[in-house]
Amino acid sequence: MLSTTPSASPFPFVYLASQSPRRQALLAQLGVRFELLLPRPDEDAEALEAERDGEPAEAYVLRVTVAKAEAAHARRVAGGHALAPILVADTTVTVDGAILGKPIDIEHALAMLERLAGREHEVLTALAVVDGEGRLLPPALSRSTVRFVAAPRDTLMRYATSGEPLGKAGAYGIQGRAAEFIERIEGSYSGIMGLPLFEAAELLRTARVEF
Repeated sequence: MLSTTPSASPFPFVYLASQSPRRQALLAQLGVRFELLLPRPDEDAEALEAERDGEPAEAYVLRVTVAKAEAAHARRVAGGHALAPILVADTTVTVDGAILGKPIDIEHALAMLERLAGREHEVLTALAVVDGEGRLLPPALSRSTVRFVAAPRDTLMRYATSGEPLGKAGAYGIQGRAAEFIERIEGSYSGIMGLPLFEAAELLRTARVEF
């Protein structure tokens, strides 16, 4: 259970437990001041993202997000950092019930892109906030549908070899060169990028963050 410490005043900033430059830029877009609260070298951050057999994508992304929030809270306490809310997020791409995580290399990225080409897939981004009293607020989930154009293999290969797909769920970033493949979306553009701003703003206001 997360610890609690009473506090009545608004918080001038939030800790962001994410290395993603896209999430950092989106949070700044809201006018939210933040400090990074990243995993220590002795933490196995990737282990938190391990999949479980038969786990639905929605359950997976929510579980991972809550686990990241708990780990970030423990990190803040252990590091003796000042009291402030903590924001975490996790994004996954799903098609045919399968979870498409981050590709391990170019060939893996190409295989993912070929699987997405010419059809629709879902992008799920979960958010969680640990408030200034150490309480985990109910997580939020953003669900969006993306349709990819039926791009030829050589075009997908050029994108895969650009390096942009590496480190991104589903092997693409909607805000980058992959925009040429995206025929339409239904849902949250910022959610597909990795931080749905509507849900983030609601959670941060609940946690009494000033912005």
